[in-house]
Amino acid sequence: MTRATLVVAAILLAPHAAAQPNVLFLAIDDLNDWVGPLQGHPQVKTPAMDRLAARGTTFANAHTQSPLCNPSRTSLMTGLRPSTTGVYGLRPWFREVESLRDVVTLPQYFAQNGYRTYAAGKIFHGRYGREGDEWDFIGPRAGVGVRPEKKLTPPGHRLDWGVFPHRDEDKGDWKVASWAIEQLEGVPREPFFLAAGFSLPHVPCYATQEWFDLYPEDTLRMPPIRRDDRDDTPHFSWFLHWKLPEPRLKTLERFNQWKNLVRSYLATISFVDSQVGRVLGALEATGKAHSTIVVLWSDHGWHLGEKLITGKNTLWDRSARVPLIFAGPGISKGAVTNKPAELLDIYPTLVELAGLPEKGGLEGISLVSQLNDATAPRTRPAITTHNHDNHGVRSENWRYITYADGSEELYDMRDDPHEWTNLAGQSKYASVIREHRRWLPQINSRPVPGSAARVLLYDDGKVNWEGEDIAPGAPIPEP
Repeated sequence: MTRATLVVAAILLAPHAAAQPNVLFLAIDDLNDWVGPLQGHPQVKTPAMDRLAARGTTFANAHTQSPLCNPSRTSLMTGLRPSTTGVYGLRPWFREVESLRDVVTLPQYFAQNGYRTYAAGKIFHGRYGREGDEWDFIGPRAGVGVRPEKKLTPPGHRLDWGVFPHRDEDKGDWKVASWAIEQLEGVPREPFFLAAGFSLPHVPCYATQEWFDLYPEDTLRMPPIRRDDRDDTPHFSWFLHWKLPEPRLKTLERFNQWKNLVRSYLATISFVDSQVGRVLGALEATGKAHSTIVVLWSDHGWHLGEKLITGKNTLWDRSARVPLIFAGPGISKGAVTNKPAELLDIYPTLVELAGLPEKGGLEGISLVSQLNDATAPRTRPAITTHNHDNHGVRSENWRYITYADGSEELYDMRDDPHEWTNLAGQSKYASVIREHRRWLPQINSRPVPGSAARVLLYDDGKVNWEGEDIAPGAPIPEP
C-alpha cells in the first residue's frame, strides 16, 4: 500500500473515529433511591446528580438483577442474568466459573472496538488484582480509607457508621475520584471508556461533621414504616436475609441507632455525590463533555428500617430499585421515564450509543428508545433474582414476587408505593399475577460451585440455609 493510499484511508476513517463518543462509567455501591432525581428521601442533597439528571435522562423505575454486590455486578458486566450464570452469592469471581471464563465483558467489548479502557474503585466485585485482563489501566482499588481508632456503634453491632474527625481527602472514594480526574486531565487517547466505582454509602458509612450537619437530627425525616408490615409477607421471605450482619430495626431502636444510621447514610450519599461532582467537573473542564456518554448507576438498594430490617438481600423496591442516569450526545435532556429498566440493559445501550457492532448473546434490551423519547414503550418488565428460584418482576405499575416455595406477593405501586399491602391472595388480581409470571426467567440455573447462595429449597420442602437444614414453617430465630 502506497503512502498516498494510507493518507486517503486515514482521511476516510477520521470522521468515524472522531464521531465515536467516550464513555464515563460511574458506579456507586449500595445506593438506593435516596437521590434528588428519584426523590426517595425528601431531605437528601445530591447537587451533582441533580445537574447530571438535568442534562440527561433519569430512569425512575430502574432495578438491579440481584440485590447483592457480586451477582449484580457480574450480571451488568457480562450482560447475563444471575439465573443464567448461577452466580448468586458474594463468591465466586466470575472468571472462576467454567462457562464464564471466555465471556466478553462490557469493557473488553469496547476495547475490542478501539477503546482505551480505565478503571478505579469498585466496578467488578472483589478479586481486584485479577481485573487486569478486563481493563487497559487500573487505578486505586475501592476502600473505606481512613477509619476511627475503634468502632463507633455499640458492642454487638457487626457493622459500623457515624461521624468522627478526619479529612475527606483521606477517604477511599476521594482517591478514586482523584485518579479519574488525573486520567481526564492527562487527555487520554480517544475514544476512552473510563470507570470510577465509589464505595460509599456502603457500610461502614463514616462521614465528617460537615456532611452530618446537612441533616440535623432534630429535623431528620425518618423512613415511613408500619410495625405490622411483615404480617402479610410469606414466611419464606425471611430466609433471604436471615442471619445477615445488617441489624433488624428493633435492634437499631434498642441501641438508639436508627437515626444515627439514617444520618450516616444520608451524609455519605452527599459526600459521594461531591466526588461525582469532582469527576464531572473535570470532564467539563477538558471540553469533552459534549462528546462523552455519562452513565451513573448503583448495584442495588438498601433498607433503612422499611420491612423492619436494614440492608439489602430482598426483592422489594427498597432493595431492588436503583439510580440510573444517562447523559451525553444524542440523549434527551431533563427527561424522566417511568418505563421499567434493568442494569442488564446498560451493556447493550452503551454498545448502541457508541455505534459499535451489535453484541450477540446479551440478555438486556437497549434503552436508546427511552433516551430519545421518555414515553417510548418498553417490551418487558424488570427482573430481580436473589438466590436460586426467587424472583421479583417489576412492571410500570406493579411489583410481583415469587419465592422458591411457591409463595407470592403482589403490590400496586401506584396506590401502595411502600409495599405495605400484599394483594397476592385476592382472586381479583389473578390476571395481573399471570401476566407477570410469564416474564419469569426461563433459565433457572442452580448455584455454581463456590457460589455462596444462602438459601435453597429441597424437593421435599426443606430449607437449607448455608448448610443448615430447616424444617418447613420453622420459626425465624432472633438475629
